[in-house]
Amino acid sequence: MSEKKGLMTDSAPSSSDAPPVRRNALKVILLGDSAVGKSKLVERFLMQEYKPVQLSTYALTLFEYDCTRGDKKVMVDIWDTAGQERFDSMHPSYYIEAQCCILVFDATRKPTYKNLDKWYAELRSFRESIPCIVACNKIDAAAEDITTKTFAFAEKNSLPLMYVSAATGVNVVSLFERAIDEAIRSKAEAAPDLVQDVIDIMRELDKKPPTATTATK
Repeated sequence: MSEKKGLMTDSAPSSSDAPPVRRNALKVILLGDSAVGKSKLVERFLMQEYKPVQLSTYALTLFEYDCTRGDKKVMVDIWDTAGQERFDSMHPSYYIEAQCCILVFDATRKPTYKNLDKWYAELRSFRESIPCIVACNKIDAAAEDITTKTFAFAEKNSLPLMYVSAATGVNVVSLFERAIDEAIRSKAEAAPDLVQDVIDIMRELDKKPPTATTATK
């Protein structure tokens, strides 16, 4: 069983107005050039439908997805760049608290593959050790059977590579299920984070109504 809902903001996130990650929720982010199919992959996974219309916006899209692992409920926040990548970088707030990254390129556009190095370097500048999965998207549109090829980027960085298609659904569910499992492992193995503890405490304080104080003479 799973539940999902989308939350879309009207503008690129700043450090103050970015949608907050739900407390105790996993955070999975997508990276890659514009129009490689990141949004369509999320839509295929969450809604099991696909409309072949390419749209780009300047907003951040955050999808809340709930699933189970064993007898435990797992909350997952899936973040989509939704157009910000056209500025050649993401706001630092996009990476905060991320536990796994899906790095996407388009099998039909070689420049999107060459730019993986740039996106991966930016990811590691903010999140040094979280798991990262490379997704070769649009394999259905490639002129040849791309799944028989290997890609040096994934090999040199020791990253898993998955061949997927948002159009046909091939391996899309497996991609996100793997990302969720990697995020669970990453969060479990993470060292205690004092900064994160402070953030959690401040969030809890924000939820509490202010208490009245009485001045004494």
